Amino acid sequence: MASLRAYRRFVVVAWHFLPLLLAYARDRRRFLLFGRPRRVEPETHRERAEVLLESLLTLGPTFIKLGQLLSTRPDVLPPEYIEVLSALQDEVPPAEWAGAKAVLEAELGPVDERFVEFETDAISGASLGQVYRARVDASDEDDGGDVGLGGDGGGTLEVAVKVRRPGIEDLVEVDLRVIRWSLPILMRFVDESRAFSLENLADEFARTIREEMDYEREAEMLEEIRANFAGDDRYRIPAVVESHSGPRVLTMEYVRGTKITDLETLDRRGIDRGRVAENLVRAYFQMIVDDGVFHADPHPGNLAVTDEGRIVFYDFGMSGRVDEFTRSKIVDFYIAVANQDIDGILDALVEIGTLSPDADRAVMAEVMELAIRDARGEEIEQYRVNQIVGQIEDSIYEFPFRLPKNLALVLRVATVVEGVCVTLDPEFDFIATATDYLTEQGYREESVRQYLEESATQLRRTGESLTRIAPKAERTLDRIDREDFYVRIGVEDSADVFETLAKRIVYGMLLTMSLFSTGVLYALEAPELSIVAGIFSLVVTVLLYRSFRERRGLRATPQFTRQNLRRRRRK
Repeated sequence: MASLRAYRRFVVVAWHFLPLLLAYARDRRRFLLFGRPRRVEPETHRERAEVLLESLLTLGPTFIKLGQLLSTRPDVLPPEYIEVLSALQDEVPPAEWAGAKAVLEAELGPVDERFVEFETDAISGASLGQVYRARVDASDEDDGGDVGLGGDGGGTLEVAVKVRRPGIEDLVEVDLRVIRWSLPILMRFVDESRAFSLENLADEFARTIREEMDYEREAEMLEEIRANFAGDDRYRIPAVVESHSGPRVLTMEYVRGTKITDLETLDRRGIDRGRVAENLVRAYFQMIVDDGVFHADPHPGNLAVTDEGRIVFYDFGMSGRVDEFTRSKIVDFYIAVANQDIDGILDALVEIGTLSPDADRAVMAEVMELAIRDARGEEIEQYRVNQIVGQIEDSIYEFPFRLPKNLALVLRVATVVEGVCVTLDPEFDFIATATDYLTEQGYREESVRQYLEESATQLRRTGESLTRIAPKAERTLDRIDREDFYVRIGVEDSADVFETLAKRIVYGMLLTMSLFSTGVLYALEAPELSIVAGIFSLVVTVLLYRSFRERRGLRATPQFTRQNLRRRRRK
């Protein structure tokens, strides 16, 4: 029965996406099987992105989450798709109370017995769960933290109750199966550089959406992050009410606040928006770089500001961990950015697996230089952008930026946090804040120390090598004097130049021979054979033509800092 349901779902999904896949296939080869690539205008990309958005909304919760994830993956989709899908909100009409009540009571028991009050109208409806406001007896839970659970002083505590959407587990598993079936088909419509990212995206999505449905995991992550910020009065993280939580229900302290992008209310309450932006960046640097565990869904709906200016974090369903190696490379990257060390930036990206080692470093260095200037709010001449785009299009390499699995959520955080900070303060300097944080925490000083140690080691090795050069040079000169010196040369052909040349020579010889045969057979009045020879000549001509028309590089505009470039495009 499950397989039959999956097959039906697969047909529905295929029906929605087939027109887009055919359009992408024609972008690579104008006539599907042959032909030169098509240059797609930004407006066409935008129209297709709108179609994709409608399809995702129609297909339901799983695909809404997939669209949200795609909106953070510039290595998979062009900028126009990213911009359209970024508006995709995780808000769908809440399920009927009867269904939610069944899930709630299956986990905790009768609602009337477990809660002092319970509002049956959801205050938030998401694709995987929905949130209700309620009150519990404060004596049921002893928090022991910095927020006493005494509530309103009358022995009750106002809470937010997150309930998993009824029947969502089966729907998600069916949709994940459909996505796994669809992946080999998608691979045929994308180039190798996109295929790498698509495989990682599928694996990451399956893991992320299952984790997000596990409320026990969310409670653990929430409490760990809350403990890491204990005593820091710049932030407020709700406490978990363990006595009223389970695998499908999560009850938390209800913390009131103003939505972080409600600028009018923040100004009316006298809150320094620039300081809020700075504190937000510092919080995420602490989570990612220092603690290794972070809240991974910082869109404006999950961030609020109290009347005292403290940042409130909601919804820890999407959260992640960063291993020590990745954290160290993120530090290296930001230190290189702070020092405007372009080679250091590229080295960090290569080591972490984000940039292909085969990338044209000269072109990438110019891209990074413009990206840093853009992030600092400096004006960028349009001709420089056009020049770099042309260089990338003419490059013999595929687009070199990729996203390993362990960096996808980190990129999501960086992208969304930057957007929130720019909304709070259009003049906000992300790099300056990052630099200050790394300096205060001693990372830049540690980086200098490591550099000096590595330089000293390299200098010692150089000295040792110099002592070995003289005798080796003398032996080499002796062999040359005895005419006993040979040089072996190997030629690397990573771009398959020789193979392509040989292919063209063979095609040319076959074409010459087939054209000659066609003429001879026609002269000998053998029309059937001359037609066969003519068809063969046509096939060889197409193959020879294709060998000269193979795609040579990327025809896509590189993305720098999307928030800033998007503003410039609108001017």
